Amino acid sequence: MSIVTGIARQFVEQGLVNEQKASEISKDAQKEGQSFIVQSLLSNACTSKDVALLVSNEFGLPYLDLSAMDPEHFAADLITEDLLEKHRSLPLFKRGNRLHIAQADPSDIAALDDIKFATGMTVDAVVVEYDKLNVILEKLLAGNSTFDDLGDDLDLEEDPAEDKPQEEDNTGDDAPIVRFVNKMLLDAIKMGSSDLHFEPYEKRYRVRFRTDGVLHEVASPPINLSGKIAARLKVMSRMDISERRVPQDGRIKMKISKSKAIDFRVNTLPTLWGEKIVLRILDPSSAQMGIDALGYEPEQKQLYMEALAQPQGMILVTGPTGSGKTVSLYTGLNILNKEGTNISTAEDPVEINLEGINQVNVNTKVGLDFAEALRSFLRQDPDIVMVGEIRDLDTAGIAIKAAQTGHLVLSTLHTNSAPETLTRLMNMGVPAFNIATSVSLIIAQRLGRRLCSQCKEPADIPKDVLLKAGMTEEMLAEAEIYKPVGCDACSGGYKGRVGIYEVVKITDAMSRIIMEGGNAMQIADVARKEGFANLRNSALKKVCQGVTSLEEANRVTAE
Repeated sequence: MSIVTGIARQFVEQGLVNEQKASEISKDAQKEGQSFIVQSLLSNACTSKDVALLVSNEFGLPYLDLSAMDPEHFAADLITEDLLEKHRSLPLFKRGNRLHIAQADPSDIAALDDIKFATGMTVDAVVVEYDKLNVILEKLLAGNSTFDDLGDDLDLEEDPAEDKPQEEDNTGDDAPIVRFVNKMLLDAIKMGSSDLHFEPYEKRYRVRFRTDGVLHEVASPPINLSGKIAARLKVMSRMDISERRVPQDGRIKMKISKSKAIDFRVNTLPTLWGEKIVLRILDPSSAQMGIDALGYEPEQKQLYMEALAQPQGMILVTGPTGSGKTVSLYTGLNILNKEGTNISTAEDPVEINLEGINQVNVNTKVGLDFAEALRSFLRQDPDIVMVGEIRDLDTAGIAIKAAQTGHLVLSTLHTNSAPETLTRLMNMGVPAFNIATSVSLIIAQRLGRRLCSQCKEPADIPKDVLLKAGMTEEMLAEAEIYKPVGCDACSGGYKGRVGIYEVVKITDAMSRIIMEGGNAMQIADVARKEGFANLRNSALKKVCQGVTSLEEANRVTAE
């Protein structure tokens, strides 16, 4: 007897998912309060187009490709932004008293009823692709902000924690510079970039965006504008525009709609030909994505959730700069952020603002380093403490003592793998016994580019090449390997990024090796025997699942 019924059965019969995956999606949908259709899309089990075509046929509704329509002609203004956001349904056009509504999930009858009540019109559903619908809705909910709409000045908010005086804006009359900088910031947000690089050289000036982990040049303004662009960015970041000899740090907070603001962390660096300025885009909503969106395998997610549920111990997240460590930590803090819990964080600087958490910017100039902030936290009755980074023995020692005395401690280290994290602590001078009795979980991570669901194609790779790459016969049995192609909706065949993780729980066997002074290779050997997948194996799993390509797995992790 089949374990799945209804629309889930159609997904299985049409070959979109197997029966086991359909059962998992059904359970997750029930747990998350979602429909099976939406959960199948959120879990990346199917492509948006495949789901739209199946749903269109199953519900007997017309299918429409949104990319073939001009967004300016949509009738979105017939309903409020609240209804748009609540139901993720888009009024397309009206004919007489009939309003045609774009939906990715036509089983959401409540959406049609609410729109019918709000407009007083008869409503008809049209099936569209989930990804394309979301892109249009996000633009509408962001107020359709464009470069021209915003004019010379973006809506910059004051930072209440910032005590630097605002320097006089010497670029106020330089409208082209202001407009150029504004356009760069907006373009970076629209492209989903993580960083902006403004770089002066001897004979040219370039602007690069880091999108999906890779830098791309997007503009090359005249070199003689170098100083004015730097001055404009420094004014926006509340820096001292007269100081060009030393690095400076600043922050820009920009409102892009009534309900959403984006922060930029800004750093200047004096170079041979002027100041290079790098802006990191900090989106507070990234901490609200939920753990399911980060890319953990089911067993890895379970280990993380179990560690977060412990009243004490230390969770360490490791990886290079830009590997998503902060988002992983804040996703965990968001789960723990409840009224009955006292949470304090010390960061350099605070990247994501989260209400209900006491966040401290460390300031070494006045003696407020990680160790001093941590000492102060422990005098404020904390339940959970997050230290931005363990950099020295002093900070490591206090954090470990906190983890041993009834506190849950979360922190980061710059190491390449989970086993190396333990030996790094030993090399810092932390006693082996303290490490073995305090550290409960280590997460090493990378970010890999996700294949575009609209244009990826099956890859014909010989079996011996896959085996040589590290895959097993068991992995290949159910592998669906794809390659990047490239289309209008993505960048070179990739769109977005997915986490690749090595999640290691400190077991009794590992504790013994640590206390005996074992090295990283010995710890890694035990981790493998205990069944913990390393970064390479996790990346190859993502390849077999069709989430990323073998080339990207090789780029992110060593062969």
